[in-house]
Amino acid sequence: MKHKLILITVAILSSVASQVSAQQDPFIEDFLERLENAKKYVVVVAEDMPEENYHFKSSPDAMTFAENLLHIGYAMDWHSQSLLGAREARDWNTDTMFKVADKSKEEMIMLINKTFNETITVLQAFDAAQFDDELDYFGLNRSKRQIFLLLSDHITHHRAQMVVYMRLNGLVPPRYVLFQ
Repeated sequence: MKHKLILITVAILSSVASQVSAQQDPFIEDFLERLENAKKYVVVVAEDMPEENYHFKSSPDAMTFAENLLHIGYAMDWHSQSLLGAREARDWNTDTMFKVADKSKEEMIMLINKTFNETITVLQAFDAAQFDDELDYFGLNRSKRQIFLLLSDHITHHRAQMVVYMRLNGLVPPRYVLFQ
């Protein structure tokens, strides 16, 4: 009986220590600060683009401004919830949450805010002991640490396209330096 009590105590302390270490991991803390700033910048870019320009695209084969915005949301959801979390991935072909369809500018901005917040929640709880765990990423072996970095790069990539779309429509995008 005494051994069971000791084992239970050790298990509980290990679980708490794991959660505390995830929250105190300097990489995760730095990443979350960066993600909060990325959220602010994406939202300001989305707010500054007039709704009538949300369907603008730079070429016939490119995504529209709105599609870039919601693609950021879909990819954040997939990277955080499915690759770093435990939820099964959404099927892009059948899931409509991140499809533009008839969503208004306001609805899209609310969705991107919600998705950033959900992503932040998942990453706050991430166990840094899993950073070196590898998974299949489009046929490549990538560590979960690399998934964090890929997530950040992906947001930046599509946000940059949105900034270019603003310029192509004669708008001055918000200064990036304010969101670093």
